[in-house]
Amino acid sequence: MSAAIEVQGATVRYGEVLALDDVSVSVRPGRVCGLLGMNGSGKSTLFKTVLGLATPDRGRVRVLGMKSAAARRKGLLGYVPQSEQVDWAFPVRVRDVVMMGRYGHMGHRRRPRPDDREAVEHALARTDLTDLADRQIGALSGGQRKRAFVARAIAQGADVLLLDEPFAGVDKRSEATITDLLLQLRRAGHTLLVSTHDLSQVPALCDEALLLQGRVIAHGPPEQVLEPDVLLEAFGVPTSKGATWTR
Repeated sequence: MSAAIEVQGATVRYGEVLALDDVSVSVRPGRVCGLLGMNGSGKSTLFKTVLGLATPDRGRVRVLGMKSAAARRKGLLGYVPQSEQVDWAFPVRVRDVVMMGRYGHMGHRRRPRPDDREAVEHALARTDLTDLADRQIGALSGGQRKRAFVARAIAQGADVLLLDEPFAGVDKRSEATITDLLLQLRRAGHTLLVSTHDLSQVPALCDEALLLQGRVIAHGPPEQVLEPDVLLEAFGVPTSKGATWTR
């Protein structure tokens, strides 16, 4: 079976700073992969690399067998950002945010068609946001905001989704809703790469886990990656002398 996400020998530098060092990752379709590591371990850089927003100095990236830019143009690759990356003061409604996921399906004038509106309403219902659809995005709670961006990805119809800390700062209701949604997406055959700092969530949500510290420390079943000795290498032992790692 071809990989949904394939990263081969990716090395990424920002000037003199080494962000990713010869990272190779393969995630099969229909799998949830938890992306783990302390701040500065390269998680955000790996996301940018898979999305095609960071160009490796060496190595290659393929999403569903094609370059990242092509997968994005076809609407096959979606991204759910961290809350702090969003301007919550921007005067846009929840429904408008979700409709942004349909832009790749519209013409250059971006006029929604009936199937676009249907996809948006379906995504709002799945994320329990129908009653909040006409509210300004910044007026929502932290958990509701996260659900709005998950809804955007659902409306997009992407086969591969990258979610950056989807549980950070959310209430228990939103956490349960998002977890259930991600498991539904997996059952529907979607591939998910989910970064999280909450290691306790990983066994129940993820089929596999990837532990980074600038390089791949471990990648495999959660119970193996979460072994104390493995975690100690990433969280408790410095990397090679002289190396500088960045997020």
